[in-house]
Amino acid sequence: MGEVEVPALKGVDLTIRRGDFVAIIGASGSGKSTLMNLIGCLDIPSKGTILLHGKDIAKLSESDLASLRGRTIGFIFQQYNLIPTMSAFANVRLPLELQEMGDRESKARADKTLTLVGLADYAHHLPSQLSGGQQQRVSIARSLVTEPEIVLADEPTGALDSVTGREVIELMQRLWKEQGKTVILVTHDLNLAQYAHTHIELKDGRILSIMENTHMRMFKERSKE
Repeated sequence: MGEVEVPALKGVDLTIRRGDFVAIIGASGSGKSTLMNLIGCLDIPSKGTILLHGKDIAKLSESDLASLRGRTIGFIFQQYNLIPTMSAFANVRLPLELQEMGDRESKARADKTLTLVGLADYAHHLPSQLSGGQQQRVSIARSLVTEPEIVLADEPTGALDSVTGREVIELMQRLWKEQGKTVILVTHDLNLAQYAHTHIELKDGRILSIMENTHMRMFKERSKE
């Protein structure tokens, strides 16, 4: 800020295990967004080291980093960022076209992923013809279609009502439990964090605590209520 240096994160030492469901929680200004951008390889740290698959992301070329990020991480944001003139199917298929995947395989994978999120019957709808929850599920499908190992979600239910938000977070939990994805959820909502296995709490740019949640809210248990 001008000539004043304001560290967003200070002394963060963290390992995220493959196949974990992690919630990064904290108040506004705690450093959540900065940590998410660093984990997602969207930003490079000014100090310290971030390793993804054993590779120091700061030492990779921009193209190599983009390739590693594209293969490894799927992003879900609070704003759906769908292209309004393209159908749900076309929005989901777009990342595969950017990777120059063949037509037959990309179409089959887009169909499969829309089915996974329960939107097979809405494939040809435009975003404006879908509810907020449906648009977010299209966004989730788009993040999954490249079959990433890591799903990184930044306040994914922030624009949704509580019921629809719970449906979205339960879908993410299903990805973790049934598909073995590593899911990283950035949220200020402690109710949503209850669905995660590991909680990382930030305050003023530092890790306040890392705890495993032994009282997780499971979608299978909820479905029996």
